[in-house]
Amino acid sequence: MSVILIAELLSQHRGMLALLLAGALALAITVLRPRSVSQRRHHRYQKQAARALLRLPQLRDDAARITWLRKMNPYVFEEMLLTAMSRQGFRIQRNARYSGDGGADGQVWINGQRWLIQAKRYSDTINAAHVSAFGLLTETERASGLFVHTGRTSEVSREAFLRYPGIRLISGQPLLRLLAGDRRWMEKLNVSPERQTPTRAVSPPAFSLSPSARKER
Repeated sequence: MSVILIAELLSQHRGMLALLLAGALALAITVLRPRSVSQRRHHRYQKQAARALLRLPQLRDDAARITWLRKMNPYVFEEMLLTAMSRQGFRIQRNARYSGDGGADGQVWINGQRWLIQAKRYSDTINAAHVSAFGLLTETERASGLFVHTGRTSEVSREAFLRYPGIRLISGQPLLRLLAGDRRWMEKLNVSPERQTPTRAVSPPAFSLSPSARKER
């Protein structure tokens, strides 16, 4: 009797059963599908960045923190910046890959304004040519720019920054504040931390820049 009842139920709900099976199959394929090399690398660097953000405040002082950041894998440094911004409630957008990314290392939206991010893990004085290239990119993309670095800013580089008023330099103490989740780093952006309204943090897989843009590292 029970076998007949089950057969009748299956016959009546055949369409629903097919949808459920198709959904289960699609879910299994998504979960079990092996990640690409690029996806695995992104995942690895994001995990390393999360650990680095925990490690940073445990170092002796700010000088030790900057020295430590200067020795870091540059891709982990990129992920630290994006993760720190995401944790502060800002909408971010990561690149699909680290090389050939069009000249920017990600994006963030603050008060609805789009900012391109250039992350440079320098151990010495920054390269003024990098500043100029990033400045041209922001003009091409009609966006503001955050040039975030661990090095020292020379007079030549400061002059390059003056030629591109849409770029904000984030280094030294403001950089450490950014990574620590202290919103005073936004003083460089002329945005009041108290008045800033966070948005839901998301991390889309990629973004597109103008085809003519070129990456400099």
